[in-house]
Amino acid sequence: MKKVIFILLAVGLPLGVATLANPSGLSLAGWPAMTVLALAAFCIQWLAFIPARLLETERFYDLTGSMTYIAVTLAAISIATAPASAQWLIAIMIFLWAGRLGSFLFRRIHAAGGDQRFDHIKVSSSRFFVAWTLQGAWVVMTSCAALTAILSAEQTAVGAVYAIGALMWVAGFAFEVIADRQKSQFREDPANAGRFINTGLWARSRHPNYFGEILLWAGITVMAIPYLSGTQWVVMLSPLFVYALLTRISGIPTLARRGQQVWGDDPAYQSYLENTPRLLPRLF
Repeated sequence: MKKVIFILLAVGLPLGVATLANPSGLSLAGWPAMTVLALAAFCIQWLAFIPARLLETERFYDLTGSMTYIAVTLAAISIATAPASAQWLIAIMIFLWAGRLGSFLFRRIHAAGGDQRFDHIKVSSSRFFVAWTLQGAWVVMTSCAALTAILSAEQTAVGAVYAIGALMWVAGFAFEVIADRQKSQFREDPANAGRFINTGLWARSRHPNYFGEILLWAGITVMAIPYLSGTQWVVMLSPLFVYALLTRISGIPTLARRGQQVWGDDPAYQSYLENTPRLLPRLF
């Protein structure tokens, strides 16, 4: 029963936000365009769940999520009425982020032979279905601000707020890319087998990649501000959802539990936890 309620919330909240964020009068087959895009994002996950469950594999989970971002953004661009260069830039940012992260995670999971987080999930149809549904919610909630801006028919003059958001995205994207690269290089060194990373950006934050993720999506939401009006302001939930999911549900808590299991008895690891910020990087 709890899983049913969770699924209803995971689907209902994003659909509600998408519907409220829909530009006035914009519809597809009589439905609000944003609602249709949100339903499409969920349907892609549910269709991908079928072969994933039959094969008991999570190897194309992250790639499916990234491709969904690209698909719904392309759909929004095709629906939009003569999108301006500022709207195109938002779309291009999503393409760059999704293409980079999707290919990175796909290569990593194949090199590792799987994702340990799914070991006890993929063997259960209900738990695995929840995971795919949660990914649909992730796609809709994080991209809703961007899609609202792209679909806007208003010829809005963007200014300082839009520029600030763009700079936030650039900084967040760079942080995520550098952190991922540093961790990959660390793992590729045989001398680091069985060790935890505490160098580079990882010496300034225990989760610099997640900090970058949160910052870049917050940046896109700020870029969307010039296009928002009325109930569309609900998309300001987007960066809050990203933060909550990564820090309270599926990101940091999962990695923290694994870290304690592997290095919990290591004094160096305990010192690292005590002296390194969990998320917001230490500057000095």
